[in-house]
Amino acid sequence: MTMRFTLPDGSERAVTVRYALNAGYAGRDTAQVQHHVDELAQLGVPAPRRIPTLYPLSASLVGRPEVVQVAHAKTSGEAEWALVVGEDDVLLTAACDHTDRALEVHGVAWSKQSAPDLLGDVAWPLREIEDELDRFTLKAWVRHGDVETLIQDGTLAQLLPPSYWIEELGERIVPGTVLLSGTIPMIPGVDQFADAWRVELTDPRGLSSRVVYSIEQLAPAWD
Repeated sequence: MTMRFTLPDGSERAVTVRYALNAGYAGRDTAQVQHHVDELAQLGVPAPRRIPTLYPLSASLVGRPEVVQVAHAKTSGEAEWALVVGEDDVLLTAACDHTDRALEVHGVAWSKQSAPDLLGDVAWPLREIEDELDRFTLKAWVRHGDVETLIQDGTLAQLLPPSYWIEELGERIVPGTVLLSGTIPMIPGVDQFADAWRVELTDPRGLSSRVVYSIEQLAPAWD
């Protein structure tokens, strides 16, 4: 899959995705990480053995579909940032890790393989923004029918920075690698099992990278 991104100067960059990695439980604040663990525990998802953790995915799951087709009603997204490694530089963009919550209770790694990682339309060269990353905002909205509700609202200061993963992964960060950051907590009381998701990653000057998609539930299997 070749992904195309618009850079802040209006130019376009294309990167062919070869590897996909999803970070998990990657908050800087241990209390917030525990909050996310508790959120998932309410859905029956066991706590990870290692924090932060990392899930390798099939590169075919990375894309920008307008519609995500799912097998049942218990799936949802997660607002994240993503690193996209090109031949000569590294880009940062918005991302949404859509996940099968019903499958997640049997294995997080399995659930990650069951739904796509969606990437934003705009990307920033990482070297140009590293000193201001903590001032980027990360938000997500869910739509039920015609009503859209804010479900995630934070900043990149809540998550481990790209530099952490670049240092930890070393030679695994090769051209064509996409790394998703892990997510921030959801706002209590908002129904995550929605008809559509919207994610925005916004820099201090107001430029946003967006992910927007709707959910289509498929007909049941002929069991």
